[in-house]
Amino acid sequence: MDFFSEPIALVFWYSLLTAVATGLGALPFFFINNISDSFLGKSNAVAAGLMLSASFSLIFEGYQEGEWMTLFGMIAGVVLVIVANRWMEQSYKVDVGDLVGAGTKKMLLFLGIMTIHSFAEGVSVGVSFANTLEFGIFIAMAIAVHNIPEGLAISLVMVPKGTSPIKAVWWGIFSSLPQPLMAIPAFLFVETFREYLPFGLGLAAGAMIWMVFSELIPEALQKCKPHAIGLWITLSVIAMAAFQILMGDL
Repeated sequence: MDFFSEPIALVFWYSLLTAVATGLGALPFFFINNISDSFLGKSNAVAAGLMLSASFSLIFEGYQEGEWMTLFGMIAGVVLVIVANRWMEQSYKVDVGDLVGAGTKKMLLFLGIMTIHSFAEGVSVGVSFANTLEFGIFIAMAIAVHNIPEGLAISLVMVPKGTSPIKAVWWGIFSSLPQPLMAIPAFLFVETFREYLPFGLGLAAGAMIWMVFSELIPEALQKCKPHAIGLWITLSVIAMAAFQILMGDL
């Protein structure tokens, strides 16, 4: 039992909790059977709004640690995702239909971007625990709750394309596994990881913003009218802003 009370073990278990929480975002899809084109368009709009809100939150957090490094991270994130997208279009020949239920590059890109995001969140947890135990637990719980709408965003992209809800749960958790993997080294080498944390935050934000405007919104516009897409994106951003305010008040 002593092992579970050790600081490193606590960092691991709390960061693992943040990863598992991502899978909870898929729960609504266990109760949704029929997915119409209108629902698909609105789903992409909601995912876009959630990702935009998360992106600007990451940028704000990065600015607190280092403005220029955050900016360079954003540029690197955009370059990375564009290169990955072109590589997948030109040379990716593997059929992933058996893995995610529909062989589309958008889902792979989305999972990749959310995984990059998780690296930054894992470092945040580790750095926070290196500060104080209480602060580390608070940040871990905040990220865990924050990951639920991120898991919803992942499911909104995957399930309408044919992925089963249970697979969406596992892929949501998978995308967040870097959190426990990065939290421990960040905890042990806090000063080194803190120095590069803004770059990681900017990297994830830049990649997500590109994904929103190049993939999610164009596909949403194919299914719904522009004013409806704008409404659902705006409502999603407002909902995430309210959620972050409530988390800050706890």
